[in-house]
Amino acid sequence: MPIHPSNRESRLLRFGVFEVDLFAGELRKNGARIRLQEQPFQVFAALLRNAGQVVTREDLREKIWPADTFVDFDHSLNTAVNKIREALGDSASSPRFVETLARRGYRFIAPVDGVAAAAEVSAPANAQENYPASSPAAKIALHPALHVPVPRRGLVRALFALIQVMYLIFYVSGLAHLHAAERVANSFVPGWRALFIVGAVLVTGAVGIPLRFYLLSAVAFDFRKLGGTFGRLFPFVLALDQLWAIAPFLLLPQIGVGLAFAATAALLYVPFSERTLVRMAYQP
Repeated sequence: MPIHPSNRESRLLRFGVFEVDLFAGELRKNGARIRLQEQPFQVFAALLRNAGQVVTREDLREKIWPADTFVDFDHSLNTAVNKIREALGDSASSPRFVETLARRGYRFIAPVDGVAAAAEVSAPANAQENYPASSPAAKIALHPALHVPVPRRGLVRALFALIQVMYLIFYVSGLAHLHAAERVANSFVPGWRALFIVGAVLVTGAVGIPLRFYLLSAVAFDFRKLGGTFGRLFPFVLALDQLWAIAPFLLLPQIGVGLAFAATAALLYVPFSERTLVRMAYQP
């Protein structure tokens, strides 16, 4: 049967888009119930109550598998953890929730709202003074690296995908109107400099299109290693995006100097917002 919390306040625990009712033994994602069997749920509850701390295999054996229970403990525990990961859409190789510590145990690594109330250990006195249980700071789950409230992953991934679509439109439009770009460039920097600008549009657009399709497909299929992959790609993405940040000046006759500067300033920030969105959705 589910492990009952000691009080009403610790009944509900939230992390990301998930909510756990310890009293009812239920796991929900965006309000929809996800089926999790009794024994995996008991393991899950133990990890949640000790979020951020290592729960050893021996601790789990003592709490969930009594000494008079004759089962293959290692197999049963591994099966329970696999079912937890399956329910959360997590993976052992790139964990976002349940981390395996070889030959030691497991640790729940995502920030949990309410875990302090559910844990049976008391927080330090100074922490209680700074963040009373009734204060908003004690109730909002924060991202461990960015120190912002944990957002909905679906929204973060959608925003990242929209940025990739925006750049795809830029590239295709720039290549489709290459002659117009050449005319604008010649009006400001005639000669070989204009040809250099046109060549830069051609090369970076041709390289950027497959890059954006890769990032778009990765976030669409929720590629769990996108965080590390994007980190390695970021210097190249940054250079590419900074070059295309001056693209509004190719529309100078239509939009004017002021709007071109404003659009360029906004585009200069976009690669850093991409990196932040990836870190929000794919914790390292």
